[in-house]
Amino acid sequence: MQNLSQNQTFLDKIGIPANLVWGYFGVLIFMMGDGLELAWISPYLVDQGLTVQQAAVLTTSYGVTIAIAAWLSGVLVEAFGPRKTMTMGLVLYLLGHVLFVGLAMPNLVYELMIPTYALRGFGYPLFAYSFLVWVTYRTPKHQLGTAVGWFWFVFTGGLSVLGAYYSSIMINWVGHIPTMWSAVFWVILGAYFALIVNKDKFDLEEKESKSSKFKELLNGVTILKREPKVAIAGIVRIINQASQYAFPLFLPIYLSGQGISTTVWLNIWGTIFISNIAFNLIFGYVGDKFGWRNTITWIGAVGCGVFTLMMFYVPQVFTGNVFLIGAIGMLWGACLAGFVPLSALTPSLVGDGDKGAAMSILNLGAGLCVFVGPALVALFYDFIGTQGLMWLLAGLYFAAAIMTRFLKLPEEEKAKGSKDEAIV
Repeated sequence: MQNLSQNQTFLDKIGIPANLVWGYFGVLIFMMGDGLELAWISPYLVDQGLTVQQAAVLTTSYGVTIAIAAWLSGVLVEAFGPRKTMTMGLVLYLLGHVLFVGLAMPNLVYELMIPTYALRGFGYPLFAYSFLVWVTYRTPKHQLGTAVGWFWFVFTGGLSVLGAYYSSIMINWVGHIPTMWSAVFWVILGAYFALIVNKDKFDLEEKESKSSKFKELLNGVTILKREPKVAIAGIVRIINQASQYAFPLFLPIYLSGQGISTTVWLNIWGTIFISNIAFNLIFGYVGDKFGWRNTITWIGAVGCGVFTLMMFYVPQVFTGNVFLIGAIGMLWGACLAGFVPLSALTPSLVGDGDKGAAMSILNLGAGLCVFVGPALVALFYDFIGTQGLMWLLAGLYFAAAIMTRFLKLPEEEKAKGSKDEAIV
């Protein structure tokens, strides 16, 4: 018992709720399996005979279901609980994955590839984002910013780091299709740890009637009218990562004219997200100590806005200086993590009965990032060029800083009201 107590104390000190530690580990493993193909699936399929446009439509269909499932995750947790919702994600992932890898992908049956890859896209939002809702319910408020920082650490670490490194080894060893099949083992292993080894109890009010469950789903929409601050938080969440999906479409082209080759850019891009993963933890802790709203405003929004502009202007002054441009990129990636406390702030804006709905809106914002970033490039690049786009993206970050100032917690609003009454 003493060792267990010491272990729990250590976990609490570093910000991981001891009751959910196996859930975190499960999400890490699940996301490694889920994301192992993201870095190479499009060029591989083009090499096999698809056009670039066909590959783009395929990944877009995947993004559509990610956005839908991200929105559903919070309200489904409210209606059915996190374990059932995460199990739904696992089942939908496995069904889509087996059909995609077993039937569609080897034979390039494009008409089958679209729906099966899209079905697969329901998997990770229902699994991972539902666990995030679980974290927000079961973590003490003073620890919540750090706890969600750890969530984004394991989420991004599995999806963007371990999955990519694992694939780079396995593809050379067994090939692309067998590597895809190996994902089945990893997602099932991750689900085992998150759903079975993780013994945490999630108390949920019984909502057996169909009307009650429908009401919970409807709550994921009506909350926007009842709690306008949640809508603001959702917009801030979209802005958070919009540039992450916009930059790869035009920034490498710009940097190639400034002495930075595409290969070097890819290394810089990878380094940016190593920085981002590390600072997910740091700024989760900072948010708990110095305020979630302040961290999002000054480090996340203002910081990203400033370093977005620097990524355009610094290469012009220091042409070909890889280390300096890489350092600017790492600082931008670090500031991107400054938005981590938004996952703690948003559910705290509402009462317990609306936390799942609030997280659904936030998760929807996370899914819509995938569309908004590329859409901004498609709509404006031909008219305003690289410089205009960088100012547009920076302007969105500065707007997010202003919007974040309106995301005051209920106790802050109450304290302000009491102060105003005292003045009167």
